[in-house]
Amino acid sequence: MQWQGRRESTNVDDRRGISGGGLAIGGGVIGIIFILAKFLLGGGDLNDLQQLVPPQQQEMTQEQKAAEDKEAEFVKVVLADTEDVWTKLFKDMGRTYTDPTLVLFNGTTTSGCGYASAQTGPFYCPADDNVYIDLSFAQQLRDQFGATGEFALAYVVAHEVGHHVQDLLGVTQKMEQLQQQLSEEDYNKYSVRLELQADFYAGIWAHYDQQMKNVIKPQDIQEALNAANAIGDDRLQQEYQGTVTPDSFTHGTSAQRMYWFKKGYETGDLSQGNTFASGAY
Repeated sequence: MQWQGRRESTNVDDRRGISGGGLAIGGGVIGIIFILAKFLLGGGDLNDLQQLVPPQQQEMTQEQKAAEDKEAEFVKVVLADTEDVWTKLFKDMGRTYTDPTLVLFNGTTTSGCGYASAQTGPFYCPADDNVYIDLSFAQQLRDQFGATGEFALAYVVAHEVGHHVQDLLGVTQKMEQLQQQLSEEDYNKYSVRLELQADFYAGIWAHYDQQMKNVIKPQDIQEALNAANAIGDDRLQQEYQGTVTPDSFTHGTSAQRMYWFKKGYETGDLSQGNTFASGAY
């Protein structure tokens, strides 16, 4: 993606280097791994974040800090592009798009949805309209999940902004109502549909970003698909639990996540993103 020298969003709350306070200890390493697999890329019950042990913070080298600063610049450009795309698309729908705030942090911080931790991965909090990202997740994508390339992180940002779009369109509120009415197993099925729609919206963003700015290359799309493949529920469960339990899926399989991102990117048609329709996945 061509991003150097382009507009960076100012809707950023950079808390890197600021301590977010301690978290209650519980669960141990196995519990942390389970929560990591459950919460990657947002969703789930953020009250469970209380179980996590805060990571031990180590002083960055100058080289590491420079690399992280570059990633921060990159996600600010991506966020700016999401602002431009969704402002246009909402205007076309006769609506007004309000920008979310991107919170960058190290280790732990607080959010309107409770404590945020690097170990849970990026997420969107509808209570404060913020997207939370510890940039160490970029290294996790590369080293742990084999999702290389800058655009893997762009996909992550666009996915979380997709949750903000759902909030503005009233989808999030309907999901909150369903959570009060359904069993965990039944609600998980709707949670999968919610996440797949956010993947679709990430693809929609990439479609229009390329159309409006001509900054995305075919290799970028492949990097996004590789990231979607790497963080499917089936792949994560197999890696961390050794078994796959479809009834506990909350985000969708690797194949589903890739399908919906690709559909959004290739069609650019918002009307084709009803992942809640019967037989949609």
